[in-house]
Order: sequence, then structure tokens, then C-alpha cells
Amino acid sequence: MSSLKNAISRRTHKERAQPAARKKFGLLEKHKDYVARAKDFHRKENTIKALKRKAEERNPDEFYFAMQKAKTKDGVHDGRRTVQNKYSQEQLMLMKTQDVKYLLLKERTETEKVKRLQASLHLIGMEPAEGLRKHTVFVDSAAEARALKPEEYFDTPAELLGRSHNRPRVRQMLVEGLPEASGPVASRRLKLIEKKKQSAYKELLERADRQGKVARTASLMAYEKATMGKGRKRKLKSSELSAEETSASQVATVYKWKRERKK
Repeated sequence: MSSLKNAISRRTHKERAQPAARKKFGLLEKHKDYVARAKDFHRKENTIKALKRKAEERNPDEFYFAMQKAKTKDGVHDGRRTVQNKYSQEQLMLMKTQDVKYLLLKERTETEKVKRLQASLHLIGMEPAEGLRKHTVFVDSAAEARALKPEEYFDTPAELLGRSHNRPRVRQMLVEGLPEASGPVASRRLKLIEKKKQSAYKELLERADRQGKVARTASLMAYEKATMGKGRKRKLKSSELSAEETSASQVATVYKWKRERKK
């Protein structure tokens, strides 16, 4: 019944307007207006009382080292200095330049590390499962296909069948004096090698991602430094941007500087 009661349309009660004789006093104050006004008044009253009590109980010998740098302007405490007003525009630009140079140095370091990792790792055989190459063996009958054993056909241990590169044969391993890759010991060794390889590729991906983030941060800081510099510039509208500039505008605003004659 409650839902049906709420579904029935009810009469909209209009608020009582200010009488014509009192229109000079503005809109008629309702109870909710009085409550808001009263709460605001009491909040200000309590704040003033607390400040008066704090002034009465203040210790005249109270001292903090922050008072040495504090200032008053027209009798009002000016507050502590922030980073924005602590340094001049030239000092901020110099700091930005130093930060950009440091980030560019880190980017070059990460790039060299990525190149060294790529040179030491073989990317062959690391394609996704759906893109792996398949070795097709042709036989004369279905019975031969069912009887085919890949280990005997390729003359390689079962643990090495999934490798598309550096897949030695059993006789080659015996000639070179290597133990045959079979049994629990060889299986654990192959798992350890695979684990190390996956760890190396994970490090390569992380360093490549870090290098990209550092490069983007350096580019953004160089952009901020350029906007802080001298010269007349204006913000380009979306209709004036090319496709490349439109994608760049999603990260930062695109400006165009006015040409200046150097000599």
C-alpha cells in the first residue's frame, strides 16, 4: 500500500508570497531560511568567542622560530611563504631546467640498459601461443599418424619439443658430452632456465615501460618550462590543430609563439 500511496499524484502546495504591503522587505523568509541564517550566525559568534578567549589566554612570552619569518600586512598575518612565492620566475625556470636535464640523463641510462638487455636476449620463440609456427609431418595413413611419436621422429627429448630454436638432437647431446635432457633432474633444470628467461623478459618490459614514462615526464616538464619563458604566445583552437597536434592536446595545451626577429 505504501508504494501505491506514493504513486498517487498529490497537490503541489505553493509557498506563501510576501504581502503587497511588505514587498519593500524582499522575499518572505521561510523556516528553512531562518534555520540556515541562525546556524551561520551562531557559527560566526562561536568563532569570535574562541578568538577572544585565545587572545585573553595568550602567553606574552610565547615564541616560535617561525615568527622570525612571519609578516603582517595591514595588521593581518600574511601567512607562511609557499613554493610559488618563495622563488622568482627565473629561479623556477632554472630549477625546471635542472630537472629536465636529470630526467633526460635517466632516460638515456634506461635506453642503454634496454638495448643491452635486448642484445643479450633472443626474442625468437617468444611469440604468443596462437602465433607459433607448427612443424607439419606428412604420413601415408591415419594409422601412421596415430603411431607417430614426436620424440623419436625429431630425435629430441620431450622437454625440448616446444622450442622452435636451439633444439638439439639426442645423439648431438651425447657426442658433445652433455647429459640427456630426461628425468626429474633435467626437468627441474629446464624449468629453472625457463624461469630465468621469463624473469629477464619481465625486467626488459619493465625497463622499457620506465624509459617511456621518464621520456613523457621530461617532455611535459620541458613544455612547462617553455610556457614559463618569454615571448608572446596564444592557445590554439581545436580547429587549428593537425592530427598529431590534436593527439598531443589531450595531454597538454598546445601554444603557438609569435615569430620574433633576432637581428
